[in-house]
Parts: sequence; structure tokens; C-alpha cells
Amino acid sequence: MEQALDMVKIAYQALDDKLAEDIKVIDIREVSVVSDYFIIADGTNKNQVQAMVDNVQEELEKAGYPMKQMEGYRAGSWVLLDFNDIIIHIFDKENRLFYDLERIWKDGKEVNVEELISE
Repeated sequence: MEQALDMVKIAYQALDDKLAEDIKVIDIREVSVVSDYFIIADGTNKNQVQAMVDNVQEELEKAGYPMKQMEGYRAGSWVLLDFNDIIIHIFDKENRLFYDLERIWKDGKEVNVEELISE
């Protein structure tokens, strides 16, 4: 659990460093066995999305959290990063609106990121 929160903090900062927009963290521990947290963010274009992905991967791996799987990098419209305890979804704006993961995972609890970062 603490490891997952540490990963969330690192990923959030890495996304924020690349000017990710509307970063949401959803606690899915009570509704899924897949992972503990989802992080959802979007960028303005393919290059920004890929830069966000690169930065998250680099920062988490530097902290000792290897990535299990990545999907969608080449297209850059929806990239999924699986780090076991956390799964990160990075979208372009259009696809984020279309897939609306926040609605699909509404049974999860949205985490107040400001509180999380200040801990």
C-alpha cells in the first residue's frame, strides 16, 4: 500500500513536470483486483503525450519501480502504463472525453492529490 502511494506521488510529479492536464488519481482497491490506483491525465498533442509517458517511465524506474507493460505509445492518443500497483492512462484530449474512464470507474474513490503530495 505505501509502495503504491509512493508510486502515485512519483508518477503525479512526473506528469505535472510535463504540464499534464486534469490529473486524476482514483483509488480502485475496493472495486478491482487489477491494481490499487488509476492515474488519468491528458496532453494537448501526441508529442506531449509521449513526453509525459517517457518522463513517468523514467522517474518510476529510477525509483526502482519497473514497468510491467505499455500499450499505445506509437499512436500517442491513449497510452496505458502498467506498473502493477498503479496503472496510468495518458490520453490526448479527444480520446479522454470519448473513453471517459472517470465515469466507468466512478465506484472508485478519487484521491485528493494536493493532500497526497503534501504528506
